[in-house]
Amino acid sequence: MLALIGRRLALSIPLLFVVSIITFVIQSFLPGDLARSVLGVSATPEQYEAFREALHLDEPVLAQYGIYLSGIFRGDFGTSIYTGQPVLQTIAQRLPVSLSLIISSTIVAAVIGVFLGVLSATRGRILRRVVDVGSLVGGALPNFWLGLVLSLIFAGALGWFPSTGYIDFSVSPGLWAWSLVLPVAALSVGAVGIVAKVTRDQMLTTMQQNFVRTLRAAGVGTGSIVWKHSLRSSGVSILTVLGIVFIASLSGTVLVENVFVLPGLGSLAVAATARHDIPTIQGIALVFTVIVIIVNLLIDLAYGLINPKVRIS
Repeated sequence: MLALIGRRLALSIPLLFVVSIITFVIQSFLPGDLARSVLGVSATPEQYEAFREALHLDEPVLAQYGIYLSGIFRGDFGTSIYTGQPVLQTIAQRLPVSLSLIISSTIVAAVIGVFLGVLSATRGRILRRVVDVGSLVGGALPNFWLGLVLSLIFAGALGWFPSTGYIDFSVSPGLWAWSLVLPVAALSVGAVGIVAKVTRDQMLTTMQQNFVRTLRAAGVGTGSIVWKHSLRSSGVSILTVLGIVFIASLSGTVLVENVFVLPGLGSLAVAATARHDIPTIQGIALVFTVIVIIVNLLIDLAYGLINPKVRIS
């Protein structure tokens, strides 16, 4: 298992470099002049040149990347061009909001999706067709559109939930959960259908295996066969799709957070892009990459817990 972790971490280091290079190179080719967009047309040539020099915009792209990379190694993600606040500090303030949304939606997708998948695999064809239709419809509906519809119905018309805003967990756990109901629903509906379909298909395959027939012949109860043995054997495929759902939710937060006005990394990314706040964009991209690496590592560790063969592979 330690060798597996070591290999995954060794592969992650080049990935971080590649993402940082791609992000830096792409922003260097963005149209427009950053200094002009920040200072405006009324700035003097001296102010313009001083601004470019302060941000090292007057140096070659390779030199700019070297300066940026050296700052990353020191734990310095730079400073926001517009707010003047350190990028790392801004990300640290907003990261809990995005993680609350992403983790909650993944848990909802896992619990409801696995439950529906197991039921559709054991209770007949009608529920299987419902799961198929649900996965297609849920995957086709854009989460931002679904968020708007949910907000109009359950916040605007019925007044059951808040339409916008976020309550910190430390202030009130109950209000925190209440403020996340609609955003989590908008982000998890499509994922529930996907998880249910993968669980159903994998369970149907697993329950045809010889070891299941042996368990039935030995008199093991149906509930134990389904929930303990078959579901565990299907766990690798289910964990794989849950990892994909979690990573896909990173991009989903960009739109959902803006619909519900949540102060997370998704809304920060949109605002930074609109203002050409390059240090903030680069910091968010790097943090998202680190999250993806951590999630993939946790999924690999979970594989080892479910399937002992993975530990020695």
